[in-house]
Amino acid sequence: MRKLLTHSLASPLGPITLAASAQGLCGVWFEGQRHGPSPLSMQHWTPSATHPVLQEAARQLQAYFDGQQQPFDVPLDLSHGTAFQQSVWQALRQIPLSQTASYGDLAKQLNHPKAVRAVGAAVGRNPISIIVPCHRILGAGGQLTGYAGGLWRKEALLRLEGHLAL
Repeated sequence: MRKLLTHSLASPLGPITLAASAQGLCGVWFEGQRHGPSPLSMQHWTPSATHPVLQEAARQLQAYFDGQQQPFDVPLDLSHGTAFQQSVWQALRQIPLSQTASYGDLAKQLNHPKAVRAVGAAVGRNPISIIVPCHRILGAGGQLTGYAGGLWRKEALLRLEGHLAL
């Protein structure tokens, strides 16, 4: 079991749990988020309000919620996903703040145009909400579709980023 440090952050969308490994930020989960860490696994985590990666992630997320949107540049650790999941999560990081994409767009970008469902599953398992912007993925017709943190949060994040057409 790898050692993880954790910190809680209050946000306008509810409490957020941050987690960091020795390699970087490895988790940003809303309270009650699907596919989040189990309470049993969290028992082995060490709270740390002073860890530099957790402090920087909290600072950048607070700036994001305050409307001071900058690209996130905190070091990430995505190593706990499969190679395919990691490729999807890296592709998500390339979607600019001002844009959205569909699951099909993402599948094509990854040269797996028929793997839309697999891409969707990997997007749903994204462990680093907001910073790895899975909320910017919409259905083929631009409709809001699944979000592990809840569709109301997805809509709020997109509105915060200026996607007013929703």
